[in-house]
Amino acid sequence: MSDTEADESVLDAERDIQAALGDRPFDFRSLQAISNIYRAAAAVRRRAERTVLAERNLSWGGFTALWVLWVWGEMETAQLAAECDLAKGTLTGLLSTLEKQDLVRRDRVEFDRRRVVVSLTDVGLATIEDVFPLFNQFEAEMVGGLSDPEKDELARLLRVVINNAD
Repeated sequence: MSDTEADESVLDAERDIQAALGDRPFDFRSLQAISNIYRAAAAVRRRAERTVLAERNLSWGGFTALWVLWVWGEMETAQLAAECDLAKGTLTGLLSTLEKQDLVRRDRVEFDRRRVVVSLTDVGLATIEDVFPLFNQFEAEMVGGLSDPEKDELARLLRVVINNAD
């Protein structure tokens, strides 16, 4: 990529930050990388919620819970909250919504009635099996300008950031 192409790919926000703070000894490359992770994640989430998920009356959190249960099977609420990266209280409200839609079921654990296991209902299973191929098409659209090796490299680089955060 030439310098001109690189300059054209810089967001206005990045130029503004550089103009406002450029005289200070900050690591602007790291700032831009992390800021763009946030921007990309927020933009993808908003678009998914407005399109493929809204058509199925699902929120991002609802879709994530269905997907986690589909891939890994039933699990206790604490583990589901962790896998969905949600606070347990937030998950409780989300599960109430999904239960009203007959997508999930909550059952108390027999040997410890304080613990709850969440599983997909038949309707929930049919819903995630219907929506995931559409969601995967959406994912492909979001990285449509990248070659397969570039997608692999993006995934690898993001794994590095995730590992550093964990």
